[in-house]
Amino acid sequence: MKKNIIKPSILAGFMELLPKEQEIFNDIVDKITDVYKNNGCMSVDTPIIEKAEVLLAKGGGETEKQVYSFQKGKNNLALRFDLTVPFARYVAQYYNDLIFPFKRYQLGKVYRGERNQKGRYREFYQCDVDVIGKDKLSINNDAWVISLADKAFRNIGVANYEFQISNRKILKGILSELDIENATDVMILIDKYDKIGQKCFEKELVNIIGNEKSKYLNRIFNIQGTNEIILDELLKLDIKNDYFLEGINELSQVKSMLEILDVDSKQFRINLKIIRGLDYYTGTVFETILVGNQNYGSICSGGRYDNLAENYTDNLLPGVGISIGITRLFFVLKEIGFIENYKIKDALDYLIIPIGDTMNYCVKVMKCLEENGYGVTVYFEDNSLKKKMQYANKLGVENVILIGEEEMIKNEVKIKNMWSGEDKNIDYKLL
Repeated sequence: MKKNIIKPSILAGFMELLPKEQEIFNDIVDKITDVYKNNGCMSVDTPIIEKAEVLLAKGGGETEKQVYSFQKGKNNLALRFDLTVPFARYVAQYYNDLIFPFKRYQLGKVYRGERNQKGRYREFYQCDVDVIGKDKLSINNDAWVISLADKAFRNIGVANYEFQISNRKILKGILSELDIENATDVMILIDKYDKIGQKCFEKELVNIIGNEKSKYLNRIFNIQGTNEIILDELLKLDIKNDYFLEGINELSQVKSMLEILDVDSKQFRINLKIIRGLDYYTGTVFETILVGNQNYGSICSGGRYDNLAENYTDNLLPGVGISIGITRLFFVLKEIGFIENYKIKDALDYLIIPIGDTMNYCVKVMKCLEENGYGVTVYFEDNSLKKKMQYANKLGVENVILIGEEEMIKNEVKIKNMWSGEDKNIDYKLL
């Protein structure tokens, strides 16, 4: 009877990499997290599965529609859709054990039931930095987390990126000034601006708030010029709403602090259409595009959340965070050719190939090299020398150690450089 072979495959919206690409992926992650560690952030981890009542405490909005939830026994469970909400629960739970302001970074997989699209995944890695304050948190932290992402991008060699920054209080104040009751619908529409395009946006906006108010709002969105000009033009609107004025003041402070933190002014721009779709942001918000490749969407985003932990504790825990979507970033960098030229140090310094009955001696050499801090392995398979060398070529290792009976008798090794073709005999203890 013929065996029924199941075709190996994975679900759409999930990413797997071949070993060489995975090494590059890991190196990018290491360079990002090194920046966070070196700037005083502490590593934490939280479960992938949370209680649904915890994860969806704020409820409603676009967020809940994307959550994977299920029931196990009597427990209602959900897969985390980001790292921020579990972190808020974490801080509330361990409040008495943490030192505030608490600065943390976290790398982990998250899950969103989004429609499968190129570059958008249902399972993906995020790498977050957050700062949580006790009772209060300086607005300077909003700029600081952006500056960390700036350092992280520079550390991995990405140059053409732009942080697009706004403050949700500005829009909230404008909508209040215009007496717009269905403000949530407007916010949802604005968040879709880049996806649906200007014409479709303007048409739908008229349907929601009418022609006159729509024209007023579009004039604000279309203010052009430098960051300074945009801020000046906003102040000329003569809107006295407290939210609006507070948002302008905070945005101005973030801009000034970014300059003090040496973030190039060419790499951040005020964009009032940035509001972030997640429900918990309350002030500063930001997204990041690769200039010239903005069609791929944001690769890094975040913002200020003053009330995220209120469902878990009576303590006031304002926070701000930024998240690099590592999986999408890798996809985009691969698409634009960045990964092709990405150089990393090979972890394997030597591949030892036995010739004849020299296995015991080969293992002895391997142990010595390991003790000296080298990355080394032995080819254990009983194949021809030709196949062994083909394996070395495919592996891409630079140095191969060939050990035959002559080398064993002389207590030596033959090192062959696979890139130059040169070889030499040497006492292995001198390596």
